Amino acid sequence: MTNTPHRPRRGLALAALASLAVLAGTAAADARLPAAIDLARYAGTWHEIARIPHFFQRKCVRDVTATYTPQADHVQVVNRCITGDGTPISVKGKAFVQDAPTNRKLKVGFFEILGWMPFTGDYWVLDIDPDYRWVIVGGPGNEFGWILARSPQLEPALRADIDRRLRGLGYDPAAFSAGSAPGRR
Repeated sequence: MTNTPHRPRRGLALAALASLAVLAGTAAADARLPAAIDLARYAGTWHEIARIPHFFQRKCVRDVTATYTPQADHVQVVNRCITGDGTPISVKGKAFVQDAPTNRKLKVGFFEILGWMPFTGDYWVLDIDPDYRWVIVGGPGNEFGWILARSPQLEPALRADIDRRLRGLGYDPAAFSAGSAPGRR
């Protein structure tokens, strides 16, 4: 009589090892990200390096910035840019954390009626430099995205690394239009 109970255990052991390898890989991939976004460090002005074109930015051709200021119950957002005819425009909004304590997912709105924001969008921090020098922002479905940085331009090697990260997030880097750094038209 053969005893076969060891085969299922062997299969379970292999499955457990495979699961541990996946978890270790995920942990390694997340190791470069902070456990949570520090909103105080995230605060300040970010320059748009590149974006997946979105309808609400259709007039913006250069000098696109986003400034974030933490408030008691939200983060104030001020987006600025220069239009094709040289006119500066800006819009003020509010961002609300959706996943405390990580602060990686926010809902952002720019239109308020009597304290109610009927139209909000997802704003997810998908990847960020440990020193908060650059960030990749997007949302579900990869339909939109931005590469933002503390300076108006990135070195080509850093941009290549960010493009590699975009591919890892399921984005096509070619979908991101060239940046709108100061002076670019």
